[in-house]
Amino acid sequence: MVVASAMFMQQLDSTVLTVALPTMARDLGVAAPTLSLALTSYLIALALFIPASGTLADRFGSRIVFCLSIAIFLVGSVACALAFNLPSLVAARFLQGIGGAMMVPVGRLVVLRSVDKSEIVQALSWLVMPALVGPILGPPLGGMIVTWFDWRWIFYINIPIGIAGIVFAIMLVPNIHGLQARFDWAGFFLSGAALACILFGLELASRSGTGTVALALLLLGSLLAAAYLLHARHTQNPILDPALLRTTNFRLSVIAGSLARITQGAQPFLLPLLFQLGFGFSAALTGALTVSVAIGGLAMKTLAPRILRRWGFRRSLIVSGLAGTAGYALCGAFRPEWPLPLIALILLVAGFFTSFQFTAYNAIAYADIDEARMSSATSFYATFQQLSMSLGICLAAATLELAPRMAGRGVLTLGDFSLAFLLVSFISGSAIIWNRRFAAEAGKALTKPAAAP
Repeated sequence: MVVASAMFMQQLDSTVLTVALPTMARDLGVAAPTLSLALTSYLIALALFIPASGTLADRFGSRIVFCLSIAIFLVGSVACALAFNLPSLVAARFLQGIGGAMMVPVGRLVVLRSVDKSEIVQALSWLVMPALVGPILGPPLGGMIVTWFDWRWIFYINIPIGIAGIVFAIMLVPNIHGLQARFDWAGFFLSGAALACILFGLELASRSGTGTVALALLLLGSLLAAAYLLHARHTQNPILDPALLRTTNFRLSVIAGSLARITQGAQPFLLPLLFQLGFGFSAALTGALTVSVAIGGLAMKTLAPRILRRWGFRRSLIVSGLAGTAGYALCGAFRPEWPLPLIALILLVAGFFTSFQFTAYNAIAYADIDEARMSSATSFYATFQQLSMSLGICLAAATLELAPRMAGRGVLTLGDFSLAFLLVSFISGSAIIWNRRFAAEAGKALTKPAAAP
């Protein structure tokens, strides 16, 4: 529950923020799609510092790193509230991301080290249930704050939650140490620079007049990534260990889960813009509609262990992948005249099946990972998770930027949003190809009833 409170704070912040994007853009004097840079900077920080989270937790103890990460997140939140232009907001969000990079992976590591293999699915379901309250409260809360208060209160509400989290973490979270390997500084800088160049290059690719710089960053990032792989091959304990991909279930979960999370990154960015800029809905109504996604996800969590026990991981992932992809692709067909209950129902169903996918991916990834490699595996998996979500935002922002320009228009149309939804849904739907490669009995040990004490 303490770990989940940190996830609650992070998810609440993210979902409240997406609803407020149009209002924040107006106050800061920028176009709403440009604020994708504030979302991407947060995710870039996650991708940069998540690799170090497992090693830091092993060396200094999980409780110390967990509390420090919450404190950094709170300082970043205050800086966001005090932001006076886009660059200051981007910098503050990056600081927030440094805290979030260690907060969630270290918390998940504590939980994974505390349960048996047969309890992983159930433990992860309980872990994320309180965290899903954040996305449920976030959209309507964001709508209320934007409508009746100032958007800066979005960040101030993190302060009491974070302080309570630190207090209870000091009291309850064990200070677990792992195998204290030598910190891979060369790998940290190489992997961090590669990820930063690639993500920032993708972000700039969606901006007019920055094509040359974006291409240069993408090429540099690719070269640095190749250099890191060469480094990792000759290093005993690399910060991101590619050898983990030799484990079949982990490899398939990383690939399929990364593809599926493209849409997870894009839809919190696209939906509020569609409803407010495309349909002319208020922030409050937007929040009331987008909360359906989180409600669907919450409804699924209690059913996930039973579904996986009955149908297995492979079959369940194929079916949920088809249903979730179809649901988000259908968002591209939304129009202002559609009945609001129908829109909410489609979002609820899409959220249900997509949330199920991520529960299954998160569990089966660690099915064959031993205790000695657990911290390395959580860092590796979380890095690619955030990388794919960043890519989803970049693809959505690039589509909204380039589609009007290619059509010779200066304003967004509903067709531009439809194209963005279809693009990210098509990419996420390709995860089904990899889901079919799971063995029929994959993850069976995770769904067996726990042995009696």
